[in-house]
Amino acid sequence: MLKTSLSTIFAALLAASSQSFASESLPFINATAEIDGKLDEAVWQQAKKITINNVTWPQENIKSPIETTAYVFENGTSLFIAFDAKDPNPELIRAFYRDRDSAWNDDLVGIKIDSFNNSLSAYQLFINPLGVQQDSIENELTKSENSSWNGIWDSAGTIHEGGYYVEVEIPLRVLNFDDSIDTKTMAMEFLRFYPRDQRLRISSMQIEHANNCWICQMPEYTGFEQAKQGNNFALIPSLVASKQQTRDIDGNETGEWIDEDNVEPSLDVKWAITPDMTLNATLNPDFSQVEADTGQLSVNNSFSLFFPEKRAFFLDNSDYFSSHLNLIHTRNIAAPDYGVKFTSNKQGHTVGAFIANDEKLNVMIPGNLGSRVVSFDQKSENLALRYRYDFNNVLSVGTTTTVRQSNDYSNQVISLDSKYKLTNNDIFKAQVLFSDTDYTQAFVDELCNGEQGDCQKPSQPECEESSDCDLNESTLRVLNEVDTKGMGYLLNYEHNEKHWRAFTSYQYRDRGLRSDLGFMSQIDFNKFLAGYEYRWYGDENTWWNRANWYTDWDITHNDNNELLEKEVQTNFSINGPLQSHINTGVEHRKRTGLRHNEASLAIDGNTDLFTENNLWTYMEMKPVSGVFTSLNISTGNKVDLANNRLGEQFRVRPVINLNLGKHFELRFRHTYQTLEADGADVFTANLTDVRMTYQFNLNSYLRLAVIKTDIERNPSNYIDSVDATYKGLSTQLLYSYKLNPQTVFFAGFSDSGYQDDELEEITKDSKTFFMKFSYAWLM
Repeated sequence: MLKTSLSTIFAALLAASSQSFASESLPFINATAEIDGKLDEAVWQQAKKITINNVTWPQENIKSPIETTAYVFENGTSLFIAFDAKDPNPELIRAFYRDRDSAWNDDLVGIKIDSFNNSLSAYQLFINPLGVQQDSIENELTKSENSSWNGIWDSAGTIHEGGYYVEVEIPLRVLNFDDSIDTKTMAMEFLRFYPRDQRLRISSMQIEHANNCWICQMPEYTGFEQAKQGNNFALIPSLVASKQQTRDIDGNETGEWIDEDNVEPSLDVKWAITPDMTLNATLNPDFSQVEADTGQLSVNNSFSLFFPEKRAFFLDNSDYFSSHLNLIHTRNIAAPDYGVKFTSNKQGHTVGAFIANDEKLNVMIPGNLGSRVVSFDQKSENLALRYRYDFNNVLSVGTTTTVRQSNDYSNQVISLDSKYKLTNNDIFKAQVLFSDTDYTQAFVDELCNGEQGDCQKPSQPECEESSDCDLNESTLRVLNEVDTKGMGYLLNYEHNEKHWRAFTSYQYRDRGLRSDLGFMSQIDFNKFLAGYEYRWYGDENTWWNRANWYTDWDITHNDNNELLEKEVQTNFSINGPLQSHINTGVEHRKRTGLRHNEASLAIDGNTDLFTENNLWTYMEMKPVSGVFTSLNISTGNKVDLANNRLGEQFRVRPVINLNLGKHFELRFRHTYQTLEADGADVFTANLTDVRMTYQFNLNSYLRLAVIKTDIERNPSNYIDSVDATYKGLSTQLLYSYKLNPQTVFFAGFSDSGYQDDELEEITKDSKTFFMKFSYAWLM
């Protein structure tokens, strides 16, 4: 009786918190439209007409200055949409030939589709006036947009004297929905992005900015009575061929080039077992990424750098594995022989699971003042499982489990998380996790300068007595057998109104916590944060359109309640003409430096407390079509981590993206960073990343990437011996042809080299020629 009453009350609370909309019907027309971007077929006269006339950003629901109309129908197998985007000045339309998912700054039209109508996620499909596609999945749980999803759909666009047309065909098989229901209901929003002096987001609906769930506000459309999903079986064989040349460089003694030829067939299988269950499998995959990573400057930094995932097998449905913390970071898996992944979303139950082996073992050893990655040439097994149940858009509960093991090494993590929407303005998030980790003697040997036996696990005194043992925080974390089990948790609360937002969070990770399949670079800390934000909205009478003031305060201690960091920061930003954005802020931080005695993990009495004061400014502008510029400048005190003292840092990072004509694009980004201490230079670092792309058409491009690093140090201002010079140079030439996201051809060449104090110039130590072909059979 009590159980029934509680269930009834709980259901009523959930229902009371949800919104409802009057549904509109989409017409079924037993016809198709030729996707050529012309809108000259009679079928469009029978389609449902939808007006797109509300500016929802940067303003809130004002009348659009331009006219846009969408025409929509479905035929049981596809959703057809035509956009008529009027423009009184078509010469100002911003549209370029680009690679897929690279035209977000262009003029765009498109649609968002919540195919399950549960306000938890939405497909986003946008098209520029030349037909270039952008697609992604918006995840309401994590407030993220994942552009790694690549559906196979058709689009075309044409620019004319009155604006432009776009036609779209979306096969219903690319969407997940419940086809056991006769009349299906999906939430949809039809959109246009109009970038001129401002970048206007123009919608078919009105949006309350006080409600930070925009998917929840999308209106419902019914129909799709004949829509069914088949098995959607895709067979994708691939062939990868490469020729690699490497050589050892040691001062003036340069080794001979060693050739390694490799030809590897592989097979990917994707099977939609049911409309809401998908199985992916890959055998002997080429898991190397084609595109070079964006260059990052790793100098005066004690924590590991983060690189995003770019490989198709892991990217497909990757949002199914998301939680509040990054517990599944698949870049940890370097070179597997196989991988199997299962994903499902049905009636509120979301499941994601994968297993993959790896020829390598890369493990991050986290600490509270730094982290380190160790690598071994040994096989490992990797497993991840994610389950989430969504009662509706109000309450979600999930669990994540990961396992990594290799020989006697293992790491297991289990986590529980929840998101509860108390009101349209209040959201509470929580996550708790537990881990169990076993390191082997190999980890100790690797951390102890690779000298076997110098440090014996678990006897720390033996390590202290060995002059060859490299004692540091990572070594001590591995040596300590007491801290093999750990736990952590996250609590977050946010209240959001139209003009202001207040938030607070508390995060705890004890000294034994590890998440080796995720990205967790810091442990042994607890952090409290509280912040506030206020927003102003401009109108047609102001030269600016949005302004924002933000501030937060946080304090961090370790497990022994010793202070690690205390920080307050505030910044003010404003959006103005020429799509300009200026953000200026100040930071005041007290933080610990390095440990004096690295054989102890203590903070008090073993570290110095430094005060950092920094001023920074970020500016960006898109003044005319095809031009993007930004500048990031920061200056102030910074701890010199190599020498454990306070220095003066200056850092500037300009970015220029320039289109020359409709086909050629130049991207330039440079980072310049200096550090001074005790009245003298410590280092000067330069990192240049240049990419030039010629996009022949919607399907193919040729790209040259050049990344150069130049670090000059002043050895006389260092405690330990360092090289005065380090220069690195890598280049990549890549040709790409994509018939669709799964039928692709790549060919290219890359090389890399470096210079240090023993080399007079940059000397190449690696060259690679590569080719990849894959073809998708859809059944």
